[in-house]
Amino acid sequence: MIAEAFDRQPQRSKQLILDRLRGRAVKSKGLPEIDRSRLVRFDDPLAQFRETLGFVGGESHLVDSPEQVREILMGIEVFANAERIASTYPEAIEPTVQLDRTGDPHLLSSLDWTVVRGEFAIAENGAIWIDGGTLPHRVMIFIAQYLAIVVSRSQIVDHMHDAYARIGTPEPGFGVFVSGPSKTADIEQSLVLGAHGCRKLQVFLTP
Repeated sequence: MIAEAFDRQPQRSKQLILDRLRGRAVKSKGLPEIDRSRLVRFDDPLAQFRETLGFVGGESHLVDSPEQVREILMGIEVFANAERIASTYPEAIEPTVQLDRTGDPHLLSSLDWTVVRGEFAIAENGAIWIDGGTLPHRVMIFIAQYLAIVVSRSQIVDHMHDAYARIGTPEPGFGVFVSGPSKTADIEQSLVLGAHGCRKLQVFLTP
């Protein structure tokens, strides 16, 4: 009986602490005010975006039509030889994988390429915002060996503050910022591209 009482004591003490925490209201300090006059502005956001994207391992192409997107991709050997392609940009690339008929996302594990649209890009970090509502399966941008994103070069903001202001209050669902191919340098500080996502990112900047 004595041992049982000691066993129960820590549990009661923990519950008392949790109950006190739940009963104590903590006033929020609120978010800090941002002095937008001190935020970075780029004279040429397009040039900055391309430079930053290249620094993080991506490649960018200025194009004027879907035909140019297809022409450039067909000039890349791993695309020309690809068999399984998911595309939400059929104007340039017709998919070989019918996403609307794929109920189980696990069946996309062998994707060679994914070609999708981006909503806008960020000059500061080379990222592109992808609205999950445009993706039949969200996993398609992470699981493919190679990724291509088409985004308008007129839709480039300077930094993440502008990006979040543009997104506004998020709707329920999914969205993601993508910047460069996946990479890690955790092991012996040796940079490895394509460690846990796409091995290469191609970005096509349309008018």
